[in-house]
Amino acid sequence: MSTNNRFTAEDFQSLETNEALLELIKTKSDLFKKVNKTLLYTEELRLLQIELVKLQRWISRENKRVVVIFEGRDAAGKGGNIRRFTEHLNPRSSRLVALNKPTDIEKGQWYFQRYIKELPNPGEIVFFDRSWYNRAVVEPVMDFCTQKQYKDFLVQVPEFEHMMYEDGVIIIKFWLSITKDEQLKRFEERNENPLKRWKFSPVDKKGQTLWDKYTLYKAEMFSKTHTAYSPWIMIKTNDKEVARLEAIRHVISQFDYDGKAAAKTVLTPDPNVVMRYYRSNNNSD
Repeated sequence: MSTNNRFTAEDFQSLETNEALLELIKTKSDLFKKVNKTLLYTEELRLLQIELVKLQRWISRENKRVVVIFEGRDAAGKGGNIRRFTEHLNPRSSRLVALNKPTDIEKGQWYFQRYIKELPNPGEIVFFDRSWYNRAVVEPVMDFCTQKQYKDFLVQVPEFEHMMYEDGVIIIKFWLSITKDEQLKRFEERNENPLKRWKFSPVDKKGQTLWDKYTLYKAEMFSKTHTAYSPWIMIKTNDKEVARLEAIRHVISQFDYDGKAAAKTVLTPDPNVVMRYYRSNNNSD
């Protein structure tokens, strides 16, 4: 394969399809595999986003209430996943919730109170970029809460979620799993990219040094809050693009909406990427 990556204007004049473009790249460049993967990802994402639009219409018409929670270590890809979910959804019946640290007033309230008002209305799907599970991992690791507050949370959260479940709220909980080396790589990329530097916080800086402490609290969270009515779904996210596609597939697979049978792509998630907590004990971050 040629390593000449130079193209001329004449090379592109007769191109009419993606296939012709790929053939040109394959002939004249060593970037074929990367470009081909990107084109396949883009098309697969488009097909899955069409299904999300159909799903949203069904949720709205049937007055369903859906919560999708994204949790994981810093740089695991929560924001990127959510953007692919919401890119083409109707903002009138979908919302993103990414709460700041609690105010002094909120600190004096019941812990779940500020999250309750963010729960979906009938016909709405709400995406949480981090959630009440801040108190399960980040807060105790960073000493942002007391041990009593932490232990009370672990006792209360299964009951809190069971009340939602009994009232008809559909909860999907994702844990995005990333390796320590991949997290460090993404931290370095954030620092080098002026457009992403805002994402890097003092808490992020401690993510690597406190890795083992995060792991201990994460394991405790799973053991106390993984339930039949609100299970944890693990997604391997070292490959960002694969993780995004499989997360969408999992959500779609949970509903029997109108027009699902006409989908032009596979709607069942890859079990090697998406799995329930109990299957991933030895594979998660």
